[in-house]
Amino acid sequence: QKTHLKSICLQYQLYLLLTRHFFWLLKNEMGLIILFLCAYVPKTAAGHCKWAEVMKDLEQIKTSKDIDVSLYTANTDEDIECQEPVIRCFFLEMKVILQECLIKNCSKTQDVLNIWKNGNASLENKLNSTTPAKCKECEEYEEKNFTEFIQSFVKVIQKECK
Repeated sequence: QKTHLKSICLQYQLYLLLTRHFFWLLKNEMGLIILFLCAYVPKTAAGHCKWAEVMKDLEQIKTSKDIDVSLYTANTDEDIECQEPVIRCFFLEMKVILQECLIKNCSKTQDVLNIWKNGNASLENKLNSTTPAKCKECEEYEEKNFTEFIQSFVKVIQKECK
């Protein structure tokens, strides 16, 4: 959600600039240059990794000692066509961690909640969509401990941000 808010603010500022000065921009050469740059900025911002906030929160929770669960951990080297289902699997398992944190009142509950919210927003609410036939379902992966799960999750996110 943090990333989403920054994007909205940027879009609103561009909207104000364009509506107030649109005709002035079209009348002179400098105005056309500014107009071009304004049109280019959102594309640059969109190139920013949408998982950056998730990555920060993963770094916060990876050393947590009060989260002790076994989680289905997707392979980090899955076929490119299976990337979305793999990421979806990690976020679905984050819901398990969130439930564990709520029950145990663990110190990293807010960070886990942030990962869940940002992941859900970045996946555009596709957490319950269907998995292509050639890709594994989340429950088909091996269960691993929390530390291994987070390490694999970080690798998948880094791969996605390249």
